[in-house]
Amino acid sequence: MTDKSETINKTFNQLSKIVSQFKPNASIADIRPYGSGNINNTFLVTLDHQPPFIMQCLNTKVFCQPELVMDNICVLSDYVSQRLQQFDLPSKRRWLIPQVLFTKDQRHHHLTKDGFFWRAISFIDNSQSFDTIQDLNHAQEIGYGLGMFHSLLNNLSPKQLADTLEGFHITPRYLKHYQQVLETLETSNIKTSPEINYCLQFISDRPNLPHILENAKELGKLKLRPIHGDPKINNIMIDCSTQQAVAMIDLDTVKPGLIHYDIGDCLRSGCNPLGEETADWSQVTFDPKLAEAMLSGYLTIAEDFLTENDYQYIYDSIRLLAFELGLRFFTDYLAGNVYFKVSHDEHNLARALVQFKLTESIEQQEVIIKQIIANLR
Repeated sequence: MTDKSETINKTFNQLSKIVSQFKPNASIADIRPYGSGNINNTFLVTLDHQPPFIMQCLNTKVFCQPELVMDNICVLSDYVSQRLQQFDLPSKRRWLIPQVLFTKDQRHHHLTKDGFFWRAISFIDNSQSFDTIQDLNHAQEIGYGLGMFHSLLNNLSPKQLADTLEGFHITPRYLKHYQQVLETLETSNIKTSPEINYCLQFISDRPNLPHILENAKELGKLKLRPIHGDPKINNIMIDCSTQQAVAMIDLDTVKPGLIHYDIGDCLRSGCNPLGEETADWSQVTFDPKLAEAMLSGYLTIAEDFLTENDYQYIYDSIRLLAFELGLRFFTDYLAGNVYFKVSHDEHNLARALVQFKLTESIEQQEVIIKQIIANLR
């Protein structure tokens, strides 16, 4: 037997022991890596005569309170499961919520002797996800999926969820961190280039932008609600048969927040056709046609619970979330690339340029975007 075969068999045996904690009497047909996530180690477990499920080893360096993460997911899935029983879904649509599988001693996770934190979650069958928008119909379904998620949770008190990522999407905190990093760097230690100067000036020219949503919250114009926290395109599952949104997955970032964080982040990521990692940052634009399709899908559901103030801050959320990510990338570049994974020294600078150029494009199309929002109401 080759070393590779021995390694595969050893890994399979180790994973089988974890599976047995959640499915003690199951016959395992297959265990294989699943998805493209770079935070948790994820496996698809196929069983004989039982539905498959997802098994993950959580990265506890990122999620330092994994028990609270799982508590949130359990609260969420239980609440949504009950809501779906009374929810009037449109004809020929289905909506699923991932369910937590409990261990044989009724825990929502299994902690191995060597300290690894494992959990198991139901698999969303006959569905797939995409890393980029495929067409306008797909864009509309992405918006619909986020709208359905928010609608189902609208009446869940945010107090029932732990804030497992304190400070996440609180842009003034990111600005403060940026300013602290600048203060620790002597002017002579900051490299000079047209790109760096562009970023420095871009942030300096927008002193009030980081505070716009938090100020609205403090004034009572926007309220805390349950949010997904990471509504990127590939976290919305699409039914393989109907091409309709069927579920939101990757619920680790669920927490109390402003739904505008989700709205802004979803459109920021979905309406940039060149993507976040493009090298041609000067050509980055915000596509209003994609935005219109996504907002159309979202407002199909969200119009039932959005307030007048919610509508007023949709444009600001799109602009802010692009700026926020650019600010975070640029700060990390100045700090020496200590947070985001990079493939080269200038990677976070390049990422920041993409987001700032996207912000610029959003600002240039402010009238168009606001008109789209008004027309969809």
